[in-house]
Amino acid sequence: MSLWDWVLTAYAGDGVAGACLELQDAAGQNIPLLLWAAWCAAEGRTLDEDALEAASDTAHAWQQIAIAPLRAVRQALKPRAPDLDDMAREAVRVQVKAVELEAERFLLAALEALAPPSSGPARPLLTAMVAAARVWSPITPRAGLIQLADRLPA
Repeated sequence: MSLWDWVLTAYAGDGVAGACLELQDAAGQNIPLLLWAAWCAAEGRTLDEDALEAASDTAHAWQQIAIAPLRAVRQALKPRAPDLDDMAREAVRVQVKAVELEAERFLLAALEALAPPSSGPARPLLTAMVAAARVWSPITPRAGLIQLADRLPA
């Protein structure tokens, strides 16, 4: 299964969206990177240090160039603003959100291209996500990762 199809299936699961938002907002994690690591594990793809570092470098670059600026604009448009039409503000916010999601889809495509080939049976999703989280940030939000791993398809 492609990474994009797996992510769509996973994200539709009960509690996945909330767990992802918690890891993103409270722990500063990159959700596409974590989901890529989980998908690799589910597909039996072994992630070594080089693969994790290449994926993290790609995610950091795309996060800085595209995703973070788009997210900042979307969040700035969320509260009501005096003298601005609420419908117009919300329409622009929805458009920015769609572009932000498309940027995340492009990141997932880039990460999928970096994935090693399958080399055996599925591996523990939590182990792969912990490894990705450690490469992304010095703090590993283990409780949040456990919560997400428990909700993802294996």
